[in-house]
Formats: sequence, C-alpha cells, structure tokens
Amino acid sequence: MANTKSAKKAIKVNKRNRSRNLSYRSKLKTLIKKALKAIEEKAEKKEEDLKTALKEIDKTASKGVIHKKTAARKKSRLMKIYNKSKA
Repeated sequence: MANTKSAKKAIKVNKRNRSRNLSYRSKLKTLIKKALKAIEEKAEKKEEDLKTALKEIDKTASKGVIHKKTAARKKSRLMKIYNKSKA
C-alpha cells in the first residue's frame, strides 16, 4: 500500500491511464482484424478499412499507447499484405 500522498495519486493516475490505454489497444486490434478480413475477402471497402486502421495506428502511437516503431511495424505489415492481395 502506498504511504505518501504522491504515491497514492500515482496509483490513481496509473489506473486511469491503464484503462484508457486498454480501450485504445482493443479498438486498434479490432480495426486491424477488420482490415485484414476485408483484404482477405476482397471486399469493396477494403481500402476504406485499411485507411481507418492506419489512421488509428498513428493515433495510438501519437498518444503514447504504443511505441512509434511498433506503429511503423504494424503499418508496414498491413500494407505488405494489402499490396500482395492487389498483385
């Protein structure tokens, strides 16, 4: 248990940030899966789903939820799959 006032506040802040970050990560995973499924099924709106997923990856990286290099890797892998499906 925390003893100092600052430690108690830090616990509250960490709890708040963790719940926020979990929701961002969950949304990100959902959008990536949706984009992959659209690419796999050759859906008409696959470009739209891909664009949404890429935008969300950038957004989570800018907020510090995921590292910027992790975001770059996710975007790269997603685009690689998309480009293979076009060829």
